[in-house]
Amino acid sequence: MAHELLSFDNGGALAASLADRVAAALAAAVAARGKATLAVSGGSTPKAFFEALSQKPMDWSKVSVTLVDERFVPEDNPRSNHLLVKTHLLKGKAAKAGFVPLFHPEADIEAAARVATRETARLFPFDAVILGMGTDGHTASFFPGGNHLAEALDLSAPRRVMTMEAAGAGEPRLTFSFSALADAGLLVLHIEGAEKKAVLEKALSGTDEAEMPIRAVLERAPAKTDIYWAP
Repeated sequence: MAHELLSFDNGGALAASLADRVAAALAAAVAARGKATLAVSGGSTPKAFFEALSQKPMDWSKVSVTLVDERFVPEDNPRSNHLLVKTHLLKGKAAKAGFVPLFHPEADIEAAARVATRETARLFPFDAVILGMGTDGHTASFFPGGNHLAEALDLSAPRRVMTMEAAGAGEPRLTFSFSALADAGLLVLHIEGAEKKAVLEKALSGTDEAEMPIRAVLERAPAKTDIYWAP
């Protein structure tokens, strides 16, 4: 599917524009259906965007927020994406939003994935999905060399929360399948910096999804992917 690169002068301008775009998509969904769903990514890149979005006026009580992916760690762990979102997004006006976690304190990660799949089934299709990208070309927890990568990228597979382990992932991960993310009403790849721009250009110049899984999103998502980039 098509993708479009939107470039901004700096991260602050990007954060403000993306917050406006996402808020408009969520508000439109609430107006049309009485509810809205948003899946966001972790890492340091989205913090300014989260802060800007948290102050947007809308009926946040009708918005459900979840994560594109999560480490198999409790909410109070410094590496938890839930903690990041709680700290930077679920506050201010957005404090009224509902949060649907991927981590559950089950005996093992496979059991946690099954619980998360049940708990998130009501969220589809997402009104907005904000993806990030690593310097290895991963997005969500679709890592090169991931033990369930092929299954995760299969668009014909059921929407679900899956497990993923990879050398570059650190902790074992919980991640939505590509099928759960790809048809979002608004699908955005948010990247910043010259290094990520170079990674994006490499991804766009090739086709091997196992090498750079972000290629699956850029080439096969049924929704158009808008790429938000700032230096």
